[in-house]
Amino acid sequence: MSEKSARRRMLEESLSADPGDTFLRYGLAMQCLRDGDVAEGRERLQALIADHPTDQVAAHQQLGQSYLESEEWADAGQILRAGIALAHRVGDRHAAGEMQGLLETLN
Repeated sequence: MSEKSARRRMLEESLSADPGDTFLRYGLAMQCLRDGDVAEGRERLQALIADHPTDQVAAHQQLGQSYLESEEWADAGQILRAGIALAHRVGDRHAAGEMQGLLETLN
């Protein structure tokens, strides 16, 4: 694991004050990924998706992309397909299209 960035520490502090804030949870997950802590970033995205399965389109997209970047094709495909379905359910055609494009890189 890499050293925690100042931004990550700030996000962790903010989240400790408001643990239910989905925006902070997503931001911290993304910061973990940026800081090179892929395992924690993925765990945080997975937890966010599990806790809010009906509205976390961006979490699906970023988690799927994370798996693509590490060439974990099966996991990437699974999460991207779920994200595409969710994006269609909530009417987010843009995100659905982006994830479809990522999914097509697997073929």
